[in-house]
Amino acid sequence: MNRPQKTIAGEVRLSGRGMFEGLHASVVFKPGPVNTGVVFVRTDISVPASIPATAKNVREMSRRTALMRGNASIAMIEHCMASISALEIDNIIIEVSGPEMPGLDGGAFEYFRALKKAGVAEQNSPRKEAVIKEPVSITEGDASIHALPNSLNALSITYDMDYTRHTGIGRQLFSCDVSEEYFEKNLAPARTFLLEAEARQFQSHGIGTHLTPRDILVINSDGPIKNSFRFSDECVRHKIVDLIGDLALVGRRIIGRIVAYKSGHAINQKLARKLLEMAEMQDRLEAGGTDALLDIRRIQKILPHRYPFLLVDKIIDIDGYRFIRGIKNVTFNEMFFQGHFPQSPIMPGVLILEAMAQVSGLLFAQRLELTGRLAMLLGMDNVKFRRSVVPGDQLVLTAEAMRVRSKIAECKCQALVNDKLAAEAEIRFMLMDDNAV
Repeated sequence: MNRPQKTIAGEVRLSGRGMFEGLHASVVFKPGPVNTGVVFVRTDISVPASIPATAKNVREMSRRTALMRGNASIAMIEHCMASISALEIDNIIIEVSGPEMPGLDGGAFEYFRALKKAGVAEQNSPRKEAVIKEPVSITEGDASIHALPNSLNALSITYDMDYTRHTGIGRQLFSCDVSEEYFEKNLAPARTFLLEAEARQFQSHGIGTHLTPRDILVINSDGPIKNSFRFSDECVRHKIVDLIGDLALVGRRIIGRIVAYKSGHAINQKLARKLLEMAEMQDRLEAGGTDALLDIRRIQKILPHRYPFLLVDKIIDIDGYRFIRGIKNVTFNEMFFQGHFPQSPIMPGVLILEAMAQVSGLLFAQRLELTGRLAMLLGMDNVKFRRSVVPGDQLVLTAEAMRVRSKIAECKCQALVNDKLAAEAEIRFMLMDDNAV
C-alpha cells in the first residue's frame, strides 16, 4: 500500500533576485490540500494565476525550466522542484511575486533548508507513484536519457557529463539513490555553472548582468573564476539536481532508474511528459478501463463523421482545452488504399490533415460552451509533409490550441509515427452551431 501524501506543516518564506532577469521576487510556501499537487501562484499580476507544476504545462525556455498556463508563466523552478521532490512533498502552494524564482546561491540548498524548516505533515490519502515497468529512451543529437525498471523501491540516477573539450570541467560520472538525507548533503549544495564564454555572451545580451563570478560558478580552462568548487565533481551533481527537478513534473514519486548522458532541461522534460502519460494510462488500466480517455463510442457522440471518414480511433491525452493527443491505426483495409496506390499503398496527405482536424474538433468539444458546435475547416497554413504513412503505421495526432474565440479557433497540429514527424500544419476553424450547417 502506498504511503500517505505529504504537505508542509506551516508557511515559510524566502526572497531574492532571479538568476536570468534579475528581478526581485518574494516566495511564500503554503500547505496544500490532498491531491493538489505542486501549484505556483503568480501574485504580482492583476488577477493572480495558478500554474500547476506538471509536464503538461512546460514552456520551452533556454537553460532553465519554466511553466505556462494561459498568459501566466513562472521560470527557473527546477531547484525548488528538486527540493520538494527530495522531501517527498506531494501538495504545496507556492505564491511568487515575480516571473522567475529567486536564484539564491545558484543551487537547491536554500530551498531545501526553508522547506525542511517548515516541517512535513502527513495527509489522509495515499500518494501516487510512477513505477517504471518498461524501458523508455529519448535521444536528441548526442544527448540521451533512459528510464529503466529498478530493483530498489527508489529513484536511482546515473549521469554521465562529458565536457572533455573544457579542461576546467572535464568528464564527470555520478550515480546515486535519491533520498532526503543524501540530497541534503551531496546534491543540494551543488550550484549552477557556466563556461566563461557563455557568461560573457549572456551578459552581452542583458541576461544575468547583476551576477558576478562570486554569485555563480563561472568556469574557464583553469576552473572557477574568483570562486571554488564545493565538490570536485560539483558540475555533474548540479546536473542531477536539475534532472530531479525536471522529473518532479511527473507529479508523483518515481520508482525507477534514470541513466542520462549530456541531457539538459529540454530532453529531461520530454522524459517527464512521457512518464506522466504512462502513469496516467496505468491508472486507467488499474481502474478497469482502457488506455483511452475517449474511446470510439465516445468519439462518435462528439464528432459527426462516420465510416469511411472517421479517422480517429481513440484519445489518450487531454489537457483541458489546451492540448489533445489521439491515435489513428492505419491498416491495409482502409478503403483509400484501393486507389492510393494499389502497388505502393500510401495514406493520402489530405487524409492525414483531416485526421489532425478531427482531433482538433475533439479538443474544442472539451469546452462546455462549444459543446454541440461543429468545427468547420476554414484554412491551413505552414502545411508540411515529412514522411510517408503506410499500412501498419500508428499515427499519433496532436493538437495544441493557439487561439480560441467565440467563432474562430486555431490549432497547431502534428502527426507522428514512431515519434518522428510525418506531417504538421496550423489549422483554422469556424465554430458553427450544429443546426446551422
